[in-house]
Amino acid sequence: MQRLIGPLYRIALGLCAAGAALLAAAQQSPPPASYTVGATASGIPFTFLDLKTNRIQGMMVDTVQAVARAGSFGVAVQQTVFSALIPSLTAHKIDIISAALLKTPARQQVVDFSDPVYSYGESLIVRADEASAYASLDALGGEIVGAQVGTVYLDMLHKKGIFKEVRSYDSVADMARDLALGRIRAGLADQPVIAYQIRQNSLPGVKLAAGYQASSMGDVCLVVRKGDAATLARLNRAIATIKADGTLAQIIRKWGI
Repeated sequence: MQRLIGPLYRIALGLCAAGAALLAAAQQSPPPASYTVGATASGIPFTFLDLKTNRIQGMMVDTVQAVARAGSFGVAVQQTVFSALIPSLTAHKIDIISAALLKTPARQQVVDFSDPVYSYGESLIVRADEASAYASLDALGGEIVGAQVGTVYLDMLHKKGIFKEVRSYDSVADMARDLALGRIRAGLADQPVIAYQIRQNSLPGVKLAAGYQASSMGDVCLVVRKGDAATLARLNRAIATIKADGTLAQIIRKWGI
């Protein structure tokens, strides 16, 4: 019996070692060759649907594609409603978010953000015939105001607590339409998005409020699922590359933001 213990022990040790090797190999599996990226159709110039090509275009689309080239992986960009971006990510329907989604402490509890690719604050929009200047939101106390669903600006308006009503909209275009019709007094939105669309004459009847000073600055980043350290590190390495070689600066200039 004692003669069998040694061989059996060595066999057991061998099986354990083999199992450990298989586990290590599984843990060191190669990273994905491609990722599914969520982007919105209404965030011009960051992300928008090009009706001529029926494809999502914009600064953040160019950015994630440049990151993919620098990181030697592929990306497939798919249209996702802004308010569904984070739920789609956490549900594994997409792997990365590339949109005008500002980094906030609340969002950091749910998802992980890459190094910043762009930073900006909010803008206040009013009717084109509005004569008043608004240096801050305090001047709009008692009025009806609005912001897009899922944005930090909607939360900002609610927390301010000085308005007669805060209305939420699925898109900036819907909010601007109500504003032009006089249904709300003012709206909050991403400064580059609003400024670009007003320059392109795609938001008739509204303008940037004179004298308004942004009270909240935020970083735009690529976004991954909470705890996905491998993808995050891969993205950050590629972001550093496109910053260093001037690619990101060229993209920003291309879109005039």
